[in-house]
Amino acid sequence: MSVSIANLFNYSRSLPPPFDTITNKKIKVASVYGEKTESTLCATVIKAVHAFCRCMNGSGEGAVGMVDGQKSAAEYKSAAGPDAYHLVVFDSATGNLLASVYDKNTEVIEQYTAHSSQRDGAALLFAMMPMLLSDSEFDEHLQSYNDQMNAGYTDMKQATEDMAILCDNAYRRIKDDTCPAHIPVSLDKSGNLMRVSQTQLDSGVFTPTSVIAGEFTIFAKTGPAVISKATTVIEHSDFIGKYQLNAGRKLSALEMSLVPKLPEWYIIPVEVADICKHAQATTGKPTQMRNFLLRGPAGTGKTMGAKAIAAGLGLPYMKYTCSAGTEIFDFVGMVFPETDSVSTGDIELDRERELLKSMGGINYANVAKLMHLPDLDDMDYDPAGVYQMLTGVENPGTTSQDCMGIVLDKVTEKVQALSKRGENPGGSSQTYTYVETDFIKALKHGYVIEVQEPSTIMQPGVLVGLNSLLEQEGSITLPTGEIIQRHPDAVVIVTTNVSYEGCRNMNQSVVDRMSLVEDIELPAPEVMVQRAMAVTGCADEYLVSQMVQVVNDMADYCRKNSITDGSCGMRSLIDWIVSTEISGDPYVSAKYTVISKATADEEDRESLISTVLEPIFAPKRRKKAV
Repeated sequence: MSVSIANLFNYSRSLPPPFDTITNKKIKVASVYGEKTESTLCATVIKAVHAFCRCMNGSGEGAVGMVDGQKSAAEYKSAAGPDAYHLVVFDSATGNLLASVYDKNTEVIEQYTAHSSQRDGAALLFAMMPMLLSDSEFDEHLQSYNDQMNAGYTDMKQATEDMAILCDNAYRRIKDDTCPAHIPVSLDKSGNLMRVSQTQLDSGVFTPTSVIAGEFTIFAKTGPAVISKATTVIEHSDFIGKYQLNAGRKLSALEMSLVPKLPEWYIIPVEVADICKHAQATTGKPTQMRNFLLRGPAGTGKTMGAKAIAAGLGLPYMKYTCSAGTEIFDFVGMVFPETDSVSTGDIELDRERELLKSMGGINYANVAKLMHLPDLDDMDYDPAGVYQMLTGVENPGTTSQDCMGIVLDKVTEKVQALSKRGENPGGSSQTYTYVETDFIKALKHGYVIEVQEPSTIMQPGVLVGLNSLLEQEGSITLPTGEIIQRHPDAVVIVTTNVSYEGCRNMNQSVVDRMSLVEDIELPAPEVMVQRAMAVTGCADEYLVSQMVQVVNDMADYCRKNSITDGSCGMRSLIDWIVSTEISGDPYVSAKYTVISKATADEEDRESLISTVLEPIFAPKRRKKAV
């Protein structure tokens, strides 16, 4: 496998709107995979993200979907002409790419070359979107950016930071084959790619089996993605803080700051409200529902749903993001010695401490290796044998959870021994610091904790080690020796993608401890319609749909004609709807809301009216005076 990074991430190309006025492409944020504190905006990533967002909200042509479990297919709409498309097939297992320049009218197929002097590679990254979105960080920031894009970039700073993290995330995961979320890509220095042939199109070998976003018209005629649509609008005032688990509980100022604030446009899914109802209704009962699983494709708002649950319960929200290398110790916390210069007073312990230093330091993972303790795979495969090896006692009915508890105790005891000092003039015995994780903090104090993407963990038994804490009155021993009990208000929300490369089936014992499992579908393509109706209270869906079409067409017209002195987005749409309810005339209201905000140039405003507005909303004829 080889990849020429410069052919995919060419930082010399000009940035597209709304970043075309930025003088410095370097932004002071970084992805979790970055080594530095800044990221660089990349035109290729921006164009791919924009294309995906427009496919999601129905404002742009093209589509991306899955052919099978590991291949994705994409129809990327080129700006070269009305019938110009780039066709791409990406195999996430091998990194192989097929691509063609395709004319939809003539059906002529030409070679696609990704190079600094040729195509920018945006179509290739567009085809990789399902794999990019399998990472929770990329998924979360794409959702956030999409919201900003639909709202007309009301918070440009947030939009810029979201895009910078998306650029850095994609770059690191494709470039670094040691990255736990690595995406293999085969692309040589020439940038020449094997074609998607007409024979392949005719045979249907790349016909998508599922549509992630948009509507396929070349690989197949799929119609838009099958997406569920919000049928019931839950008012924020009837939801936020209305499902408190303990009415007498008072949060501190710090805890209150951790309770999510829902954006006004956010439509509360029925699944979210159902989870809050079940959590509240079972409070105080022998079996309380406190563990929930949100499962579904990337980009469906699972993380936003977790935050909404916290808002409905009126509880602080925290999250823990899993990766391929996540171990049980990452959930429990780490011990860091305050000094490594003072002897423990024991020659063997000092030798072990030096050995651990060469292994990367005193932490749970290294200590377990030092002690040659069995790993999770061993516990899952033969829990009875592992238990006997650890304890010398035969117990045929033992579980991997029992084994994990013993291992944790052994490692904790060793860490504490390694962190002690011998007698010294200072006389201090406190030689280590325990760093508490958000996971432990949330369970200890009764918060909402979202566990993101546990299906990416290489060792499926990691979460099994937490089963004791998933129980209603669960407990766990910390590295300090402290035993904590799960707070009765603590809510665990597991969010996971499905059917993506790198995602594994969750251990059944963990799934069994989930009170509810909600399958979240893709958002409606008319998401702007739904949001606008939720914010304004307008019940005329057909009218709002027409308005959304105008706003999207207007934004597209402004981009194509370099009209950059105004804005056209979600805020303008909402003002237009509200004004129309007052005036009763969408044509007149449009002139003083969306049209006037789009540009200050009189000639451009007239063009927008005649080209975009009047084909959908013609002016009302005035009655002649008698």
